[in-house]
Amino acid sequence: MAQPPPAGLQSCHAVDKLNRAGPEAPGPFSTGDAMQALEILFRWMHILAGVVWIGHLYFFNFVNAPFQGKLDGPTKKTVNPELLPRALYWFRWGAAWTWVTGVLLLLIVYYHQRYAVEAEGFTAGSWVMLAATFLAPFVYDALYKSPLGKNVRGAFVVAYALVAAMVFLYAHFAGFSYRGTLIHVGAMFGTIMAFNVWYRIWPAQQTIIRAVKEGTAADADLVKMAGLRSRHNTYMSVPLLYAMVGQHTTFFAGGNWGIGEETRWIVFLVVIGLGWHIVFHLYKRSAKVQGF
Repeated sequence: MAQPPPAGLQSCHAVDKLNRAGPEAPGPFSTGDAMQALEILFRWMHILAGVVWIGHLYFFNFVNAPFQGKLDGPTKKTVNPELLPRALYWFRWGAAWTWVTGVLLLLIVYYHQRYAVEAEGFTAGSWVMLAATFLAPFVYDALYKSPLGKNVRGAFVVAYALVAAMVFLYAHFAGFSYRGTLIHVGAMFGTIMAFNVWYRIWPAQQTIIRAVKEGTAADADLVKMAGLRSRHNTYMSVPLLYAMVGQHTTFFAGGNWGIGEETRWIVFLVVIGLGWHIVFHLYKRSAKVQGF
């Protein structure tokens, strides 16, 4: 006898059913039609902006960073003030539009259509974790401004423990569905990344580029901080991409490979760790790529 799908899958099936059935009250200007049209447009904009943002992020980290080590002072003084402001323009505005359209999609898909939670509506725990999602940049920033932030391994362990706590609380305190858990982790990473771009990387780079143009030495601490935050964004980007893709799949939602609804959050933590490991090896490879 066929067994009913896990609760996390039921939410996914409900979405598919709604998409096939269409709005309940058909009409040329019905609310359901308008929301579906907006969802498509925002998804399109979100992907375009994300490609611009993450593409430039990878350019800075895997191409430009090793390349800068090959340039002498006079060449940097000529090239960087012309090249980097142009790249940083697309980088920061790609980040802004990715974040804005991502929040709009959260509102339409997960809050308006109520696919974020397993229950009929938000609980107190849901609201608490929603607030925690968008306050996470301040916790992250405080961690890496503290003395612990200078200890790479120590800060990494604390950061991973905090991520693990958030994933667990999304699933077992907020009552988020499988898809809701994934997308809110993605929203948390994306919000931290956008914060880094606009409030840490871009202000620092303006000062650094002006110093290069004037032929003076840039503040070493500022250079280190900007580079570190950019690396953090690169590490967060890979689990973020998985969260965006994984919310459309159900294989790891429970029922396969012995994964249950109570343990699927652990699988996601493994995926996050795997993503960070992949980025580590991409950095190693980028340092070995040579020009002609």
